[in-house]
Amino acid sequence: MQKFAPIALFVYNRPEHTRRTLNFLQKNDLAEESRLFIFSDGARSGEEDNVKAVRDLAHSITGFKSVEVVERERNYGLANSVIDGVSRLCKEYGRAIVLEDDVLSSPFTLQYFNDALTKYNDVEKVMHVTAYMYPIPHEQLPETFFLRIASSQAWATWDRAWKNFEPDIDKLIARFDERSKHQFELEGGMNFWKHMMEFKHGRNNSWAIRWYASVFLNKGLSVNPALSLIENIGHDGSGVHSGVSTIYKGAINNFRITKFPEQLEEYKPGYQAVRHFLKHRKGTYLQRGLRYLNHVFTKLTMKRA
Repeated sequence: MQKFAPIALFVYNRPEHTRRTLNFLQKNDLAEESRLFIFSDGARSGEEDNVKAVRDLAHSITGFKSVEVVERERNYGLANSVIDGVSRLCKEYGRAIVLEDDVLSSPFTLQYFNDALTKYNDVEKVMHVTAYMYPIPHEQLPETFFLRIASSQAWATWDRAWKNFEPDIDKLIARFDERSKHQFELEGGMNFWKHMMEFKHGRNNSWAIRWYASVFLNKGLSVNPALSLIENIGHDGSGVHSGVSTIYKGAINNFRITKFPEQLEEYKPGYQAVRHFLKHRKGTYLQRGLRYLNHVFTKLTMKRA
């Protein structure tokens, strides 16, 4: 009998986002056969009511094989909470599916994760599975393909791969040279190295950039769908680590994925499509200005509400 991967859901202070995320997750084909672990971070000053509302919601959830709510007594922050939760589930179950409180899933998202986790269970080079894909032209791409990027919006991994996670930013930086930095940044397509430097100097607290660096330095590959199986609803200004943006928004695939790559190498047409999107994602100066104004307006509206 197949054992399905446990789901780690990380929540904080957004009850409506959490409700929608759980509602879509409940409708997944494998929900009733999956164990759900909800990691609720401790409240910072002024957030007690919202955190309590999220926890009350979490304790009311049904529709899964089991539900365990882990209530942090203090505020870990997202990075520490994710690292701790993923480490626990990988150690106990050998694999984990990871979601945050602002991800709407296709009915086939859990199936996709479990199929990929099973297929590549013993393939050391495959270290990461993501359910997200940038809004790129997908019609000429296969259902799934390998990339070097470890996208963090909704993902899964194995204990064997997670053991390679290096949290020490200085150790990671020391392993890069100019050539590998260029490849890490998709040959100038995305400023991932800037994110590394920002973490080093305390300007972000990203677990994701350290995980991607860990995968990259170990020459790992990630499994990617040509069309997203999730939608991120957190780019509305409500998140601690996200602003207002529609740049990364795309359609959701509502069909079961049945084909996975056999050749263990990055798929060049997919890589080029992703690199092109990321390099040009900000658009013209006019488009950037309009997005900035929308961001400011939304933030002001939220403060008044």
